[in-house]
Amino acid sequence: MTRSTLRLRVLTALPFVLTVATYLLFLALRWDRLPETLATHFGPDGGRPDGFTGRTAFAIGGTVLLVVLGATWTALARRGSLWGAWATAGFTGALLLLLVRDNLDAVDPARVESSPAGLLLVFAAAVALGLLGWALTRLVPRDERAVPRAAADGPRLPLGAGEVARWSHSAASRPLTVLAVLSLAATPAVLLLAPWPGALFALLGLVVGVTGLALARVLVTVDRHGLTVRSSLFTRPRVRIPLEEVAGADVRDLDTKTVLAQYGGWGYRVRAHRTGVIVRTGEALVVRRTSGREFAVTVPDAGTAAALLNTLAERRGKV
Repeated sequence: MTRSTLRLRVLTALPFVLTVATYLLFLALRWDRLPETLATHFGPDGGRPDGFTGRTAFAIGGTVLLVVLGATWTALARRGSLWGAWATAGFTGALLLLLVRDNLDAVDPARVESSPAGLLLVFAAAVALGLLGWALTRLVPRDERAVPRAAADGPRLPLGAGEVARWSHSAASRPLTVLAVLSLAATPAVLLLAPWPGALFALLGLVVGVTGLALARVLVTVDRHGLTVRSSLFTRPRVRIPLEEVAGADVRDLDTKTVLAQYGGWGYRVRAHRTGVIVRTGEALVVRRTSGREFAVTVPDAGTAAALLNTLAERRGKV
């Protein structure tokens, strides 16, 4: 891990560390003033509570939520999204503190009220920390990217000087499709039947379902713009590697052991020196970037894609 990467990860984790510390300190100082059961969800009818959580469960749940969010943002740390980590920490932390404040000295949790002004403060905290995170971006130097004269050794696809070519193929995962469909199907039932805070699992099911469905079938394209990987269902988000960032491409065979060891599983994966869209085992197109990182996507006919990408990158380097 480079010094720049380490600094980025520290700055990404910092707001969550500060938020967890503030949250736990505030809870400790106000613990005796909190009821055994807290109002933690408020309906649209005048801000009346319709969901309740035990005091200890609220403390543990809030801490776990912040830790998980912090770990996720830190694992996916990017210079351009540092502000998002700070905004997320600000929003989540302010919302938890607002719930604690609203429940102070409450005799009957059913009579606790939450004013719209409190939510405005939550959003204000998110904006303020997001701006602070954006300002801290300047502490993380940009990657120095050398433009290669030609792609590294690898397969080539013979093209004439005036010829153009485009390659496109899709890759699908049946298990991921089944998981996504089941998650989406279970979401309405959990939302309607589960008591608060169990209804939060409906949100988790929705996230898993939509994300899984988006990654269950991906479209991979190689053309004069470079490599593009996106969901077959949605045009955004997408991964694009322009030709000037391609140092070389080849094909690798990824079995289950390799996928788990190098990428940590299936889906969109981010590791210290590699990222990937892994929807199946088998052949994968692996692109070496000028930054030193690798990107892999499992797709049939990866050999043709690698050969064309190398040829186009080599041609781009001679321009």
